[in-house]
Amino acid sequence: MSTARLTINLQSLAHNWRALDAKTNVETGAVVKADAYGLGAEPVSWTLADEGVRKFFVAVAEEGAAVRKAVGPGPDIFVFSGHMDGDAEVLSGQNLIPLINSPQQFQRHRGALPDHPFGIQLDSGMNRLGLEPADWAELRDAALALNPAVLMSHLACGDEPEHPMNRQQLRTFREMTDGIAVPRSLAATGGSLMGPEFHFDFCRPGIGLYGGMPFTEAKPVVTVDLPVVQVRPVAVGETVGYGNSWTARRPSRIATVAAGYADGLHRAIGGGIDAFAGDLPCPVVGRISMDLITVDVTDLPEDPNRLRILNGHQTVDDLAEAAGTIGYEILTSMGRRYSRGYVE
Repeated sequence: MSTARLTINLQSLAHNWRALDAKTNVETGAVVKADAYGLGAEPVSWTLADEGVRKFFVAVAEEGAAVRKAVGPGPDIFVFSGHMDGDAEVLSGQNLIPLINSPQQFQRHRGALPDHPFGIQLDSGMNRLGLEPADWAELRDAALALNPAVLMSHLACGDEPEHPMNRQQLRTFREMTDGIAVPRSLAATGGSLMGPEFHFDFCRPGIGLYGGMPFTEAKPVVTVDLPVVQVRPVAVGETVGYGNSWTARRPSRIATVAAGYADGLHRAIGGGIDAFAGDLPCPVVGRISMDLITVDVTDLPEDPNRLRILNGHQTVDDLAEAAGTIGYEILTSMGRRYSRGYVE
């Protein structure tokens, strides 16, 4: 194996969906945008459809086409970006439901696809997507007359359950939607864990399905195995990698593995993480470069053929913390150079 190997455990994915579904008494959908967070929209979507998911969420209409191919004609597929200019053909042809974000999108949708379903996305305080309260007040009667499929919003601080913004957004969302006989949704992964008042008619977890925080009970879904290109002896005082950033303090054996920041293992990760030979941790040393990472394997009894950098011991969130980013970015940055496999 000359390239790094990314293995996606679809059984763990399904387990995580079931576990999140059990946290609520309402329907549970699934966010599969960005190629299912980089793990493959088609295999992820058909796995979740087999588990009973009937509501899928993508970022843009083109992503919805891949999900439709995987799940068939039955489930609903919602598009977060709404009805963009030029989307009418794919929305109609793939039976996708745009989530209208602005008065302009509402007019575009009503003009291009007057009989096609749509949902409404409301801005409850995040200031990213959705109708502002004033716009909603103006459009409300016209929109409700067309029977939208859902009214929804998104929490800005859902990964921090005690953050006051969550309660503030909950109040705003209720003020905008209470008394309306349309299904409502506010909770992604974080909101699903915050209790029934955030659940409304259905939840739509994303990162928690794939083994990421804030769902601490998640099973790991992704493992990454790195092939060892070379193992070399390094004498005391010698340095390793760009910038001479690591110096050997003992006679060492350094394994060079075939992966780097071109494969989503960010240069900023640096020290503080390990690669594993079975259950034995080996520290990453020196700078991560575009295609190569160096690992101190001195304490292993023999030279390894491969090392695992992502597993049950070290998660996407551990890598993200070391890089000063979030697990979402690590997952979605996993490049196409990986050979990929799925455990069903």
